[in-house]
Amino acid sequence: MLLTSFNSGFIEAGCDEAGRGCFAGPVFAAAVILPAEFNDPLLNDSKKLTALQREKLAPLIKEHAVSWCVTQISNEEIDTTNILKASQKAIHLAVEGLQVPPGFLLIDGNYFIPYKNTPHRCIIKGDGKYTSIAAASILAKTHRDVFMQQLHESWPQYGWDKNKGYGTAAHRKAIAQFGLCSYHRKSFNLQPQQISMF
Repeated sequence: MLLTSFNSGFIEAGCDEAGRGCFAGPVFAAAVILPAEFNDPLLNDSKKLTALQREKLAPLIKEHAVSWCVTQISNEEIDTTNILKASQKAIHLAVEGLQVPPGFLLIDGNYFIPYKNTPHRCIIKGDGKYTSIAAASILAKTHRDVFMQQLHESWPQYGWDKNKGYGTAAHRKAIAQFGLCSYHRKSFNLQPQQISMF
């Protein structure tokens, strides 16, 4: 059973990102404020759930959340700054987009650039410990999966409908065969001599 709060004296928002290690596409982030009574036996770290389980939970989270927001930072901006800064910006924008201002942030992982004057706590593997972080991980992941599925229709050779932009063997082989496209993260040095299709 996941914990519902870290500090019950505040309105807490759980925050997480998806796609940080991908070779292609944006990085997504979500911030979620859940009511204290919300829980679901399936709710867990999105990586431990099947796609069907995530798709079932996402609308429930949106329906019951006090507030939620999902944001994205493009692969072009990732290349301009770096993936760490882009991930942090995505989380900040997600928090900023909440309709209810949180008094405390629960961040998945071990690093966070403070958001304004809002106190926070980084929780390693927090998406498997706190409901709000788990919910954020599910929303970030499902939104990103939909985005990559849409990109797959234009770039089917990379298999993004299956690998979602991660560096699988099939994705690496496709990059070697077809080169990089406009949605690949060039700063990740994906091939020795990077040749873009467009």
